[in-house]
Amino acid sequence: MQSLEITNLNVSIGGQPILKDFSLNIPKGEIHALMGPNGTGKSTLAKVIAGHEDYEVTSGEILLNGESILGDEPDEISLAGLFLAFQYPLEIPGVSIANFIRAAKQARLPENESINAVEYYKELYDKMDALKIDRKFTARSLNEGFSGGEKKRCEVLQMSMLEPEYCLMDETDSGLDIDALRIVADGVNLMRSPERGFLIITHYQRLLDYIVPDVVHVMYDGKIVHSGDAELAKELETKGYDWVKDSFVSSTAQ
Repeated sequence: MQSLEITNLNVSIGGQPILKDFSLNIPKGEIHALMGPNGTGKSTLAKVIAGHEDYEVTSGEILLNGESILGDEPDEISLAGLFLAFQYPLEIPGVSIANFIRAAKQARLPENESINAVEYYKELYDKMDALKIDRKFTARSLNEGFSGGEKKRCEVLQMSMLEPEYCLMDETDSGLDIDALRIVADGVNLMRSPERGFLIITHYQRLLDYIVPDVVHVMYDGKIVHSGDAELAKELETKGYDWVKDSFVSSTAQ
């Protein structure tokens, strides 16, 4: 099946359970938003899917197009078609944006194939223009000295250049002003495709004004406790998360 499928996933760190029988299926062609209060396991989920070594998966499975990626190295998971846009992108001094993305694209080609430099820079500049990134940034070290908005736009640039099958976006909207938010959202919307699935992790509904999701999930205490359409995000914006907590407590008490 062409989907990112997570089934009964249980994850802990330092003996502390974080994800508890977590299940979620994201078919290609759909954008799913994952919302919830702090400390419910949203960012943990993204890191575990991407192969972060600090977390212990005690049970469950993660399938990418029907193939298990649990236990695979992050670079193997990336090459399999998954991209994680970080909440806090790292600075990599001495490695230019152009060379970083080019190396990542080259790694996806067969051994005897090389990137055509002219075609590469044409594509890179076109996508930088769409994200309103100054072309001079190609020579700058990755994220070094960038503002929060510049870092997030650079993440979306990498994502659009690598053309993954599944995109995980971990609170990409955090720290963005309204103009940067719109630019990032426009970049994501340009990538919407029947051949690509998205999981957008966010606290706030405002991002979902610009990237309208097919499904919204609410996470609490390590699992999804409520799902709905885009209107659910607006309901959360109005009511907050207390009603979700109250509903969860009531259901577990029965």
